[in-house]
Amino acid sequence: MIDHALFDPATIDAETKALNAEIVAAHAAQADPWSLPIEEVRARRRAGTQASPAMPRSPRAETVTIEGPAGPLALRVIRPQGKARGAYLHIHRGGWVWGAADEQDPWLERIADTCGFVCLSVEYRLAPEHPYPAALEDCEAAALWLAGPGKAELGIHALTIGGESVGAHLAVMTLLRLRDRHNLPRAFRGANLNAGFYDLGLTPSVRLWGEERLVINTTDLKRFADGYVREGIDRRRPDVSPLYADLKGLPPALFTVGTADPLLDDTLYMSARWAAANNGGHTAVYAGGCHIFVRYPGALTERALELIDRFLMALA
Repeated sequence: MIDHALFDPATIDAETKALNAEIVAAHAAQADPWSLPIEEVRARRRAGTQASPAMPRSPRAETVTIEGPAGPLALRVIRPQGKARGAYLHIHRGGWVWGAADEQDPWLERIADTCGFVCLSVEYRLAPEHPYPAALEDCEAAALWLAGPGKAELGIHALTIGGESVGAHLAVMTLLRLRDRHNLPRAFRGANLNAGFYDLGLTPSVRLWGEERLVINTTDLKRFADGYVREGIDRRRPDVSPLYADLKGLPPALFTVGTADPLLDDTLYMSARWAAANNGGHTAVYAGGCHIFVRYPGALTERALELIDRFLMALA
């Protein structure tokens, strides 16, 4: 049951309100990313901006290369400092068009050391150069490797998966492909899904958000979908938008979202369908949290990360 008080503006703490105002102001002071060449936007994001500071890269990270559908596929690996209890397959955010596997190392270090998981992040192909289903095929290949020879190579048994924004979308789509194409419905014990983009036809909260860029806005999400899915493909096909898929037989999931996220409806709708499919899990909604608010330090972030830690540890 979701506490309806979370949606009352009065429940948003002062720290979160100040952070959201800073993010909006920082984005307003920058050039519109859609006015710049895509490679320039990718480079700026990697270097970090005032609106989206870069996360430090881990000196512990290594690369494992496996065979992907289009050639060698890189997995960024961060191992726990102690004995490994399992593995976490991470799929990065970035609207399918930006982002990289090395841009969220602090999250993976935390999961590695707190949960005892080997963390692997997929360097999937980006759109629009590589539209649907390229990114999904890469994530599917990574999951199959991890559920097969990767288990022995890494010396682990318990597998989990997760991601943020489009990474959460790709995580769900990967679970569906494992179930439907490979008869592996429970190869992964659980999914950590943070503010996923599950309906490329756009839910009401996306359509009604507007142009204020609190990390993302309506235009951004439309452009992401346009870049990922070629014209003529139904955006609400179950193999494109997992909100419309048969979700039966999937593992438990932790859904995380803030109330100040354009993708709020995506999470609420998907978590309801997940529960209706009797998959189990939990939905955590945070008052005033912006899109992927866990990338910004603060009390709200720490609460969310502690719950993610507990969820993943329970799956080992």
